[in-house]
Amino acid sequence: MIELIKLPYAYDALEPVISKETIEYHHDKHHQAYVNKLNELIEGTELADMHPCEILKNLDKAPADKKQAIINQGGGVYNHNVYWTQLAKDGQKEPKGELKEAIDKAFGSFDEFKEKFEKAGAGQFGSGWAWLVEKDGKLEIMTTANQDAPISKGYKVLLNNDVWEHAYYIDYRNKRAEYLKKFWDIVDWSVVEERFVK
Repeated sequence: MIELIKLPYAYDALEPVISKETIEYHHDKHHQAYVNKLNELIEGTELADMHPCEILKNLDKAPADKKQAIINQGGGVYNHNVYWTQLAKDGQKEPKGELKEAIDKAFGSFDEFKEKFEKAGAGQFGSGWAWLVEKDGKLEIMTTANQDAPISKGYKVLLNNDVWEHAYYIDYRNKRAEYLKKFWDIVDWSVVEERFVK
């Protein structure tokens, strides 16, 4: 059975970028709902004992009548797992070493990467995610709608930002661009580096 991950920090640890109230709703209500629904969907299937990332890599084993629902709920679990575990108020503020070199090569500089990532997130129509991913040694920025996850298409996920309204509306109302800009204050780049070298 899949369980809701425990946050690696207190509910108020990311303030003022993300409020305690937002995290309580986002993690304890929204994320928990994805966990509950995914467990219902995979019960009695070949996916029942798999980790969420393995489920999304093995969608061919999903029952045809449940496949889209498993993509939605499985992505909801996995995408949020990635999101929560890369955040820290006092984390490493910039990429270093091989990751920094790869970002500079792909996007020109760290500042240019941030600008392009923010633009992608702001331009995602409706609910979805902005991602930094890697495939075949190349870094890319992409967006996905709803709870679609790049891992299902063979990408290695390095970083994401949630642009569903429940991720920012309590704190920023309709100012998604402001939320995207403040996001950099709480990214722990040491976590992103670990994902890159795996």
